[in-house]
Amino acid sequence: MGRMAESFMVAFNAVAPFLVLLGIGFGAVRLKLTDRAFMNRLNTLNFKLFFPFLMFNNIYGAKPENMPSPKLLIMGAGSVVLLVILLVAIVPKIVKENPRRGVIIQGIFRSNFVVYGIPLTNYVFGPEKTSVCGMVILVMVSLFNICGVIVLELFREGGKIRVKPLLLGIAKNPLLQGCLIGLLFYLLQIRLPSFITAPVSSLAGAATTLALVVLGANLKFEELRKNSRAISAVLGIRLLLLPAVMVAFGYLIGLRDVELFLVLMIFGTPVATSSYPMAQNMGGDGQLAGQLVFVSTVASLATIFLFIFTMSQLGLLV
Repeated sequence: MGRMAESFMVAFNAVAPFLVLLGIGFGAVRLKLTDRAFMNRLNTLNFKLFFPFLMFNNIYGAKPENMPSPKLLIMGAGSVVLLVILLVAIVPKIVKENPRRGVIIQGIFRSNFVVYGIPLTNYVFGPEKTSVCGMVILVMVSLFNICGVIVLELFREGGKIRVKPLLLGIAKNPLLQGCLIGLLFYLLQIRLPSFITAPVSSLAGAATTLALVVLGANLKFEELRKNSRAISAVLGIRLLLLPAVMVAFGYLIGLRDVELFLVLMIFGTPVATSSYPMAQNMGGDGQLAGQLVFVSTVASLATIFLFIFTMSQLGLLV
C-alpha cells in the first residue's frame, strides 16, 4: 500500500501543476481578465522569445554526466522516421481528403515534447536531469519540424514538396536556433557572465508557464462532434498505443530511469501545439488540427498520470 501511495504522489505531483496552469488560463478568459486575441499574441512572443532561451539554457547548462545515451537518440529518431513512413503509406488509404491526411499524420507522430518534457522531467527527477531532456529536444524538435513540414507539403493540394520553403522553415525555427546556439556555447565551453545568465534563466523559466496558461486560455469545447471519430482514432494511438509500445521497446533495449521516462515524453505527450498554426498556414484542416491539440491536451492529463503511476509502481523511475 505504501508503494502504491508513493507512486500515486509521483504521478499526481507531475501532472497536477499542468492542470492548475491550464485552469488559470481557462479561467482568465472566462472571467474576462484577458481575451484570446491577446493570449494568441502572447503565444507568438513566447514561441519566438522565451522558448529559444529555454532551449539555450538547458543545453548551455548541461553537465557531461547528464548527456543522453546515443541509444536513446537513435531509438527516438529512428522510431519517429519509421512511424512517419508507415503513416504516409497507410493513412491515405483510409482518409480521402488531402487536408485531413496531413493533419492526422502529424497528430499521431508529433508530440508536445517541448512543453511537457522539461517540466515533467523536473517534477519527477529534479532539475539536474533536465539537461538530458534538453539534448533530446534538440534532436526530436528538429525531426518533428522537418517531418511536419514534409508531410503537410506532401498533402497540400498538388502534393509537391517545395525544397526552398522547407529548408527556410527549418532554419528559421526559433526553438532550433536556441538549441543550436546553446550547443555551440556548450561545445566551445563559452561561459556567460552572471549579469547575463540571470536574465537568461528568468526568461527560460517563464516559457513553459506561459505556454500552459495560453493553452488553457485557448481551450474550447465547441464543434467537436463533427471530427469525433478522427479525434478518437488519433488520440487512441497518440496517447495509449504508441507510448505503451515504445516504453516497452525502450525497456527491452536497456533504457532505464530518466531515459526510459523520456521515451514516454516523446511518444506519450499530447499533440504539439505548433501543429495547429502550421496546419492552418500550409493548407491543412486547421479546425481538426486545433481540436486534436485541445482534446489531446485534456486527455493526456489522465493518460500521462496513468503511465507515470504504472512506471513508478514497477520501479522504472528510480
